[in-house]
Amino acid sequence: MTTSNHMTRRRVTQALALAIPAVAVSPVPVLAQGGAPTAAMFPGADWDIALGAGFRPTGLEAAEAKLVTMPTTALMVVTSGRLAYRYGDIAQVSYLASARKSILSMLYGKYVANGTINLDATMGDLGIDEDDGLLPIEKTARVRDLLIASSGVYHAAGSPGDSPDKPERGGKQPGSYFLYNNWDFNVLGAVFEKQTGKSVFNALAEDLAKPLALQDFDPKRQRMMGYQNQSRYLAYHLFLSARDMARLGLVMARGGRWNNKQIVPADWVKESTRQHVPASAAGRGELGYGYLWWIPATRTGPEWAGAFMASGQFGQYILALPAIDTVIVHRRAVTDEFAIARNLGKTQFTPQPVTASEFLKVADVIVAARA
Repeated sequence: MTTSNHMTRRRVTQALALAIPAVAVSPVPVLAQGGAPTAAMFPGADWDIALGAGFRPTGLEAAEAKLVTMPTTALMVVTSGRLAYRYGDIAQVSYLASARKSILSMLYGKYVANGTINLDATMGDLGIDEDDGLLPIEKTARVRDLLIASSGVYHAAGSPGDSPDKPERGGKQPGSYFLYNNWDFNVLGAVFEKQTGKSVFNALAEDLAKPLALQDFDPKRQRMMGYQNQSRYLAYHLFLSARDMARLGLVMARGGRWNNKQIVPADWVKESTRQHVPASAAGRGELGYGYLWWIPATRTGPEWAGAFMASGQFGQYILALPAIDTVIVHRRAVTDEFAIARNLGKTQFTPQPVTASEFLKVADVIVAARA
């Protein structure tokens, strides 16, 4: 064993042995993989800490050996509602990039269920247009087409991050062709606000941050950003910590329930996290697509049944593994200043990322480490 490997092993072993007093948590019945109810927990004001619980130390050491070679700033593993592993600063608040889109999907659920948002409403029905006009065929795109990044609207987006290979405008029937296009996602934010009468940020505060008791949520950090001269619709950008992202992942992994309250409708959790677009059509190799959630479709082990993931540029991930009641959060933090400059088009610089493929390989090691 080399000196560096010895230090890694010693550091992980010390972390796993660290005794930190637990805080009050609430037990709920959760179905285990075999269907039998098991005692699971939800965090209270802070996470209940059980470092190493449910995992072989050597497996977590192997995961950390990968992390130390990457620009990872934080990683967090939650199993049965308790913090089993942490790396870096899990309280640091930073830019979510496109992981924000999965959180918007969560917000949609309540308002789809109560009829406030109609997924079959078209852009024409909703009065969605651009200063230079949408084409008649583009106005037939439905809200549900935007949720699967298949609107067929190829108008310039009001924020960076689009696919570089857009078809000709009017060239695809809405709902028929997947293209990762920020016009769709930004307009989904506008549709949400138009139909609910709430801003995305206020809904996040009221519908998720408050009931889930997000520890680091700061309403003032959330902001609209983008290119004002390209589209009417800018991007609603979110800034959260790893440990708050884990709460969002946990409520989704638990079918939308938090303690004894249904936060996200159970039917919406199922529908939004099932694969609507296969990996072959989504163009991301091993990932299919749901309603703003990515589906790790190529992982077929029982632990991965029903898995889904939020994914943001540079390395922002929430991976939910409901079959084993586990959530893994990864952060590659960037500064607010960089995030703002990039979204205003003031820089094209790209910091070293942690790709989805790299993150999933770490997740594979963690899942394999289960005791």
